[in-house]
Amino acid sequence: MKINNILSVFTPKDVKFLPLLKDLSDIMVKSASLLHDLLAFTEKDQRPEICRLIKVEETNGDKLSNSISKELNNTFITPFDREDINELADKIEEVIDVINRAAQKVLLYDPDQFPDSAVQMTEIVQKGTLEVQSAVDGLEHLKKSDVVFRKHYKEIKALEEEADGIYEKGIMDLFRNEKNTVELIKLKEIIQELEKAANKVNSTGKILKTIFVKYA
Repeated sequence: MKINNILSVFTPKDVKFLPLLKDLSDIMVKSASLLHDLLAFTEKDQRPEICRLIKVEETNGDKLSNSISKELNNTFITPFDREDINELADKIEEVIDVINRAAQKVLLYDPDQFPDSAVQMTEIVQKGTLEVQSAVDGLEHLKKSDVVFRKHYKEIKALEEEADGIYEKGIMDLFRNEKNTVELIKLKEIIQELEKAANKVNSTGKILKTIFVKYA
């Protein structure tokens, strides 16, 4: 092995890992934005194209997550614990995956319309991913980001609690007001997937909090 290759293994990889994590969080934000557009603004005949775009982002996220794993295996010194880097990448990828699953259920079930609760859930997921993205951006300057990071985590937690309330009310309203049993089943499954997405965003916030507590 050449000396430059040997040295590269022992060199801290802030320059490599942090941009990769930022890129992964960017994919998450784009996926969440597309999901919100899918439910809030998209006509039925345009749904397949939006779902295709979300699937493209999910595939890109998988590839990027795999790249992070490979880099971890080939790097001796990392900006913080490799387990934390790996878990953060996994949590972000899980958000992207659940967003894609929600979109694919929309494509599969093709409901006539979406209840307000479903649209509100996509708004919360979108806002949550933006908070995660900002927190990931702040990893580069952890020791200088105390107040800002706490604000992001507090907002992520508040959004998850808001999502729980909207989910519960949305399910109750669905059973009270939806007379078409088939539509009820379709919408219930979609709303449940959206609630999972909100929970995954909150889980990502928790691993970010763990990293902050360890290294700030």
